[in-house]
Amino acid sequence: MRTRRRPRHPHTALALMLAFFLTLLTCAARADEAPPPTPAGVPPPPVPAIARTWPVGSHPLVLRGWDPPATLYARGHRGVDLATAAGAPVRAVAAGRVSFAGRVAGRGVVAVELTGTDLRTTYEPVTASVKKGDEVEAGEAVGTVELTGSHCGATPCVHWGLLRGEVYLDPLGLLPPWLLNRGPSRLLPVLSS
Repeated sequence: MRTRRRPRHPHTALALMLAFFLTLLTCAARADEAPPPTPAGVPPPPVPAIARTWPVGSHPLVLRGWDPPATLYARGHRGVDLATAAGAPVRAVAAGRVSFAGRVAGRGVVAVELTGTDLRTTYEPVTASVKKGDEVEAGEAVGTVELTGSHCGATPCVHWGLLRGEVYLDPLGLLPPWLLNRGPSRLLPVLSS
């Protein structure tokens, strides 16, 4: 007759069960937060042009543009890379609440949920000057560009991302035409009536 052996680590089964139930609770909580699905054939709402400033500089060079992935885990570029100097201030492009300020894969990341929308912006690599829960205004500094961690090679840059839920969008869509295409100021004649 065979006898059952007791597990060497009796707490392992308990830990696995606890991890399973925590995962279920997390998924249930996220399901409650998720917006209702868009009906088939109906395009998602457009990105509103609510930005009041660029994240860095006044009109930085876009080193690499947005290249949407074909599927959730496919190759692509989920944001834009903006040329800047290490140590430069990184600003919130619109008003919102900081939803994350910390490190991800060794890089400093700041995420801001934009007020009145279902969108959030991300900035990296950034040494945060804000913390989770802080309210920020458009143009307010959220940190500075880190000296290392840029994926732009030798050129320092900030990777600026935009998400709606888990879907990446082109962050340049947040910029109104007057900010996106800003050129030199021109004086216009004053016409009297």
